[in-house]
Amino acid sequence: MSKKQFLGIALIAACLILMLNFGLRSSMGFFMKPIAQTHGYGREVFAFSLALQNLFWGLCQPLAGMVADKFGAVRTIIIGALLYALGLYITSIASSPMMLHTSAGILVGMGIAATGFGVVLPAMARLVSPEKRSLALGLGTAAGSAGQFFLIPVAKEFILAYGWQSALVIMAIGALAMILFSPALAGESAIENKTAFRNRQSLTEALKEASSHVHYWLLIAGFFVCGFQLAFITVHLPSYLTDNGFSETTAAYSLALIGFFNIIGSLGSGALAGRLSKKWILAFIYAARAVVLGIFLIMPMTTFSIYLFSILTGFLWLATIPPTSGMVAQMFGLQYMGTLYGIVFLNHQIGSFFGVWLGGYFYDRTGSYDIIWWAAVFIAAVTALIHIPIDERPVARIRNAKVILKTADPHETGPA
Repeated sequence: MSKKQFLGIALIAACLILMLNFGLRSSMGFFMKPIAQTHGYGREVFAFSLALQNLFWGLCQPLAGMVADKFGAVRTIIIGALLYALGLYITSIASSPMMLHTSAGILVGMGIAATGFGVVLPAMARLVSPEKRSLALGLGTAAGSAGQFFLIPVAKEFILAYGWQSALVIMAIGALAMILFSPALAGESAIENKTAFRNRQSLTEALKEASSHVHYWLLIAGFFVCGFQLAFITVHLPSYLTDNGFSETTAAYSLALIGFFNIIGSLGSGALAGRLSKKWILAFIYAARAVVLGIFLIMPMTTFSIYLFSILTGFLWLATIPPTSGMVAQMFGLQYMGTLYGIVFLNHQIGSFFGVWLGGYFYDRTGSYDIIWWAAVFIAAVTALIHIPIDERPVARIRNAKVILKTADPHETGPA
């Protein structure tokens, strides 16, 4: 098998894993009402389970990244797929809030961390050359969106045809399918140039360097807001729309449209991030989110306005991931990208926890989601501003090493 053929197979396998990972997770919001009705819970119970899912996804992401950095993506994905499937199955038979919190929350969250963006995107970044890295990251992000587009309507139909419990069992089998695709990533190898190999760090040194870099913290703050918005919309939009008199079919199509147009947005973001300033791309995305959310809340709610909101939101949905993950690699190199991006993503998931939980909390107490919707508008606008001062250049360690290398070998070019 040629190198080009191997690369193609590995990238396809990585995309299929991300499709399953993201598509299954994005379907969980449709189980809120049937679970609450079956067990007599308020929405806050399952919302808290999904908030825990996002939190444990984030807490486990740096650990999953460390394991993948050291032992490779394949082992990490296999363990994650088993946890993911187990969590979905136990959710189908859960008879108490604690079982829901453990299964849909903790186990599924751990499974998502070990099979999702924080493990697979660094593997994809290591498979390609630096000039193609942002495009590859955009391709992987788009694959996750494709999973949302294709699997959300399927999950809804499973619920209608077989009931929510059987639908979860079918989804658990789907999670196990990620194991079948993982061996294609066994040949994952870092395509780093001589600068990277002459400039190795220990994990402790890498963590110390990143934690003392103020611009890394600004990136982290932005991703917290991203998580807050996306998780709130993913989990609560179906219920919000049905509360306002629209059908579950409209809600399913709304999320599916977000997934479909995010395919375009993610690919476009990945392509642009390879050529333009990543921080300005992020500033534009967050500012545009504030505008789109604000107009959606002000406009009279119709099927047309819902679908228009979904289309515009889709363009901006995961478009933050290629420039964010690409900036981590650009600033600190690839050696510990899984770990450092995992820490950024941890804060994304802390934001997700608050977005999901507070959505359920304020709804149960006020009968409305308005407080969280407008909070999402405000923090998106603030986040757009905090990206402007970010210095996205490689850290001094990498810049100095490149100068030394070019002095020793004037023919050596290319970024670390």
